Amino acid sequence: MTLFETKPYDPVAARKKRNLIISIVALVVILALLAWNFRHWPEEHEVDQFFAALQQKDYEKAYGIWNHDPNWKQHPEKYANYTFGSFMQDWGPGGEWGLIKSYHVDGSAVPKGGTGTKFDVGSSGVVVVVTVNERVAQKAHIWVEKSDKTLGFSPY
Repeated sequence: MTLFETKPYDPVAARKKRNLIISIVALVVILALLAWNFRHWPEEHEVDQFFAALQQKDYEKAYGIWNHDPNWKQHPEKYANYTFGSFMQDWGPGGEWGLIKSYHVDGSAVPKGGTGTKFDVGSSGVVVVVTVNERVAQKAHIWVEKSDKTLGFSPY
């Protein structure tokens, strides 16, 4: 087949090919945006479960979520650094936030820079920001360790 023997131009086939390419590019862009927006969804979900347990006043469940160990009562000595009593002082009715009546997970981010602690960026943790009891000026910043989903107080 030579150049002069090619098939004639088919506008319908060209339009279908163009539309297919545009659709594929649009789908890839949409999937990339969704992946970017939900990249920290597991950590945000963990914090959401934590605050839901606090809102229901199920402090033992919340402590289990904090330590990512629902069976923490079987071995409380494992959590001697942050006991259930200390947890209740921080998150119980007399804590900084009081009774949790409402909360909203605002978002999350990986902090830039390092502190030289276990909360360093190299430890692959995420800071989740939560509006508690509609306190817009003061938000809770919860550190979530990506590797084991344990929660902690954010140093940032």
